[in-house]
Amino acid sequence: MQISPEFGLTATAGLAGYLAALGVTHLYASPLLASAPGSAHGYDVVNHSLADPQRGGEAGRLALMAALREHGLGLVLDLVPNHTGVDLPQANPAWWDLLRLGPESAFADWFDIDWSRGRLLLPVLSDEPDALDDIELDGDALRYHGRRFPLAPGTESTGTARGTHDLQHYELVPARRGAVEHNYRRFFAVSTLAALRVEDRGVFEATHAETLRWVAEGGVDGLRIDHPDGLADPAGYLARLRSAAVPPGLTTGCWLVVEKVLEPGEELPASWPVDGTTGYDAISEVDGVLVDPAGEAGFTALDSELTGDVTSWPELVHACKLEVATGMLLPETKRLAAAAGNVSHVDGAGADEVLPALAELLACFPVYRSYLPDGAEHLSEALATARRRRPDLASTVDALAPRLADPADPLAIRFQQTSGAVMAKGVEDTAYYRWTRFVAANEVGGNPGRFGLPLAGFHAAQARRQRTWPAGMTTLSTHDTKRSEDVRARLAVLAEVPSEWAATVRRWSASAPVPDGALAHLLWQTVAGAWPLDRDRLHTAIRKSIREARTVTSWDEPNAEFEAAVRAAIDATYAHPALRADIDGFVGLITPDGWTNSLTANLLQLAMPGVPDVYQGCELWDNSLVDPDNRRPVDFAARAELLARLDAGWLPPVDGTGAAKLLLVSRALRARRDRPDAFTGYAPLLADGPAAGHAVAFDRGGAIAVGTRLPVGLRRDGGWQDTALPLPPGPWTDVLTGTTHDGGRTPAAGLLAHYPVALLLRS
Repeated sequence: MQISPEFGLTATAGLAGYLAALGVTHLYASPLLASAPGSAHGYDVVNHSLADPQRGGEAGRLALMAALREHGLGLVLDLVPNHTGVDLPQANPAWWDLLRLGPESAFADWFDIDWSRGRLLLPVLSDEPDALDDIELDGDALRYHGRRFPLAPGTESTGTARGTHDLQHYELVPARRGAVEHNYRRFFAVSTLAALRVEDRGVFEATHAETLRWVAEGGVDGLRIDHPDGLADPAGYLARLRSAAVPPGLTTGCWLVVEKVLEPGEELPASWPVDGTTGYDAISEVDGVLVDPAGEAGFTALDSELTGDVTSWPELVHACKLEVATGMLLPETKRLAAAAGNVSHVDGAGADEVLPALAELLACFPVYRSYLPDGAEHLSEALATARRRRPDLASTVDALAPRLADPADPLAIRFQQTSGAVMAKGVEDTAYYRWTRFVAANEVGGNPGRFGLPLAGFHAAQARRQRTWPAGMTTLSTHDTKRSEDVRARLAVLAEVPSEWAATVRRWSASAPVPDGALAHLLWQTVAGAWPLDRDRLHTAIRKSIREARTVTSWDEPNAEFEAAVRAAIDATYAHPALRADIDGFVGLITPDGWTNSLTANLLQLAMPGVPDVYQGCELWDNSLVDPDNRRPVDFAARAELLARLDAGWLPPVDGTGAAKLLLVSRALRARRDRPDAFTGYAPLLADGPAAGHAVAFDRGGAIAVGTRLPVGLRRDGGWQDTALPLPPGPWTDVLTGTTHDGGRTPAAGLLAHYPVALLLRS
């Protein structure tokens, strides 16, 4: 649940009955501590000592706790330890005190600030040369438009505002200057979010006291840790949190999961005292097994046709990361270089080589970060790659290597924090918007360079999950996904019809020309995956995409002419009757198979090893795009009404209502809740027969999930025919339809006669 000022704690409390009926065991809430005024999401906490008044405050929190207890539900809370919101200084008591007293503030240790250059730079001014003339004296503060900044003791003056400004511990500077001279660590490149030093025990205790009080009183059962990669000592932080967050009656602490993005093949450090990740890796596994690898050649050819180039995903990643390390995150790279000092080596080169060598190492780092000594092999790989790519910097890289490998060296600590930010901004928020070959794969934790996942690879991943992190979270949609699970499921259909899709893209592009080939493919895939959608939603999503890509336009320097051409192409999509009819017709053809993919994806995620999370509203079809689109209001009343009809015995068709998805989600969640003994193992269940490759099935030790993959190919090849699955001795009851099946060789056509999925429980 994304709890917002518009849908606060009291409104959320009113959903407890519906959520219990749906089958969930815990409400998983976005951050509840006081956030910046007007914040729609709550990840910009400004006061760690109280529940957010905008969302209902302490009274609302207590009402929610009471409602959850009444319905037998627990609470999992999103916790943000890495940063605090500083956009409006007057709203953040710690930041306000820091600005007022500078290094002498009791809160100075909260923040990672380089005071060696003098004053704290605040990049809040416009880029106009006379922007400082707009500041005003306002009692004991300076005012710049809607922001207030405190005056240091003894500097109140009847003189000019600019003269008073010159006496403060901070300096208001233009955003353009701040982009290269920042001297406080931020959340990525977001100047309105200042990083916190929770590795300091006092900072940890001050920023976690209220949350730990909620845990101690029995109001919180689990914690989701936001962005641990930004911390100086993630392992130490998690150990301290695990020890402190112990609900009443427990000895092992809260259920604890981390928002950790694992690159393909990367493992979560086994030493971390957590239950697993938040499940981005599960998205890649589930989506991948539903994509036909045979479609790769056609999509690659179309991508080359549209862009005029053959793009290499690894080379694009390196280029984007290097651009970020020397661009939007240049202040962080400069601080690394300052920490390294004047590195000497056999060639006698000076400090001018240190920054480019560090930038190259950041660009070559193969995962988000290391956690030394964990992940030392990733550092070794980055060092070797950097030497190969930049032999002119090899001796500087060699000189840096011992310090970067020393877990206690401040340079190594800061490098690890920075490499994660470079990966996030360079890949998630840049490369994912430039590489548009097949955007369904462009999700956090995914691998856009890989086209599909073989069935054996999916089963191997789930067996590994069962062995290593069986209590980790799994998910398909979050507030951070670029496209919802249902959009991606429909896009997966395109991989089965690459020739038809290429012809469609050519028709649509001819009717509504887009001024960039890569963007054209992004736009038309967005249309195919989310249609029908409101024009403003499409405008907003595409504008964010092109500005994040930063190839022609950006947030800092919008290209009005280019953006107008993009808007014109989108408007033509709605204005031209023939084009709109073509879109309606094509989307109508692929949507039913998209529903099949979505039902299979949801079944796999809900039944596979791990603790499944359902994102708000996704119990029905949800064709959301990148945030803020995926935080739109949800019609829970309609969902509750449909659930009541299902519970009265209605078996809905697979149609636009989404009731079939609600049936699946509710029955699978109830099975997980009521029969946990049936979900304790993992064994692939392999079909035999002519359509064996279209079945994806597994046995959890009393519960069997059976789904349909590659539905277009299945239909074109004549259906299931005599394909069958070897069920263990039965009887088995499908919780979706109530149909009972005996064990032994069971025809797939019978198992999947009513729906393209089945969830069997041993009777």
